[in-house]
Amino acid sequence: MMITPVLLCGGSGTRLWPLSRKSYPKQFVPLVGDETLFQASARRLSGTTETLQFSAPTVLTNSDFRFIVAEQLQAVGIDPGVILIEPEGRNTAPAVLAAALHCHAEDPAAVLLVAPSDHVVPDVAAFHAAVARGMEAVAQGQLVTFGITPAHPETAYGYLELAITPDSSGSPVPLKQFVEKPDLARATEMLEAGNFKWNAGIFLFRASDMIAAFREYAPELMAPVEEAVETAKPDLGFLRLNPDPWGQAKDISIDYAVMEKATNLSVVPFDAAWSDLGGWDAVWRESGPNADGVVTGGAATAIDCQNSLLRSDSDQLELVGIGLDNIIAVAMNDAVLVADSSRAQDVKAAVTALKKKGAPQATAFPKDHRPWGWFESLVVGERFQVKRIHVHPGASLSLQSHFHRSEHWIVVEGTARVTIDDQQQLVTENQSVYIPLGAVHRMENPGKVPMVLIEVQTGVYVGEDDIVRYEDKYARGQGAKG
Repeated sequence: MMITPVLLCGGSGTRLWPLSRKSYPKQFVPLVGDETLFQASARRLSGTTETLQFSAPTVLTNSDFRFIVAEQLQAVGIDPGVILIEPEGRNTAPAVLAAALHCHAEDPAAVLLVAPSDHVVPDVAAFHAAVARGMEAVAQGQLVTFGITPAHPETAYGYLELAITPDSSGSPVPLKQFVEKPDLARATEMLEAGNFKWNAGIFLFRASDMIAAFREYAPELMAPVEEAVETAKPDLGFLRLNPDPWGQAKDISIDYAVMEKATNLSVVPFDAAWSDLGGWDAVWRESGPNADGVVTGGAATAIDCQNSLLRSDSDQLELVGIGLDNIIAVAMNDAVLVADSSRAQDVKAAVTALKKKGAPQATAFPKDHRPWGWFESLVVGERFQVKRIHVHPGASLSLQSHFHRSEHWIVVEGTARVTIDDQQQLVTENQSVYIPLGAVHRMENPGKVPMVLIEVQTGVYVGEDDIVRYEDKYARGQGAKG
């Protein structure tokens, strides 16, 4: 039977700051290996095996990430399928219900495999085997979740208490209850008991069974989510859920809304390696520490260090650690994190503190990704800003103007087709062009290689929201990102 993967990727993890931020969260970053977590998740839930067949994925994300989702799927050769745009984050219950309603309307017999897009599962074959075992329970009308066999007494995860101790077959077993994140003593007891599993937040079910569960256990969600799905509007290959009814849906997790109340819930034990990369300590473990327990990444060097993670995500910033023990050090162009490994789960407190002081590093990523490419600010002054702008082959920025700034463009790689009012010209490497204040302008990349230019803005205000769009091939509206 065909399985429709549902990938949830609208969240923003703060425990992996400064690499993961609200504007560009961890699922879109290559934290372990060359692929991003989102791409690895999509690959894991694609194709055909001896026992499983996956359709194109259904993805739920927000408006800011919609083009990133499509671009990253296409980069690994996966059909984007349906991308549902959530007008605002309402937690996992409305998201899962929206996916179930949409897929059920397309196919009343649809089977969905819902998974976060930021997990690491090295043994894909073992995961597929677990899904195949879960299909047996799904055929009997069960809602299936996957319980990870604990590798250590973890206090950052919720747990599943199984009604019986599972045998070696890995067959689905009944769930007794959900258990909240424990303290260390309780986590140690549960590890020794043998019938407790980590709650991975991965679910397998028939869409019709999940809709029935919502009608019984969370009926207040049905009307707003149904209306949001039924009145959703297509937008350049995306499907935008109606924001008015969606905003009336309760902000609640799928566990609280349905799973903790359902009586037809089974758990498939999963004994292979798994991680949600919920902190830098998890990244350290999954990255394979050397004999001294050290992991380095990017422009980082460790000298006489032990049990530490050193990572620089900036080619311009060399990170050197000397004599460190049990330390996490992560460097980027605009922020550096240094923490004791035992405090990895407290990194979110740094984000909270930065927000209170108004630091843009709390949420904004140095690179601002757009459907046409990306840009990064190199220098920002009181009345000027210098950017590097990268435009994908065949892509173009919107036809636009500014109220408060003029711009100078210097092409350093490739060729730009530049429109200024009613004039159009090609600007090649080492050439420049001036865009006066108020001029209606656009830059395009007509070539087959990326185009890179340096932009110098001058004016009384150089904020991203000083923009008026007249035409845009990506159908964005007004505002900084549209």
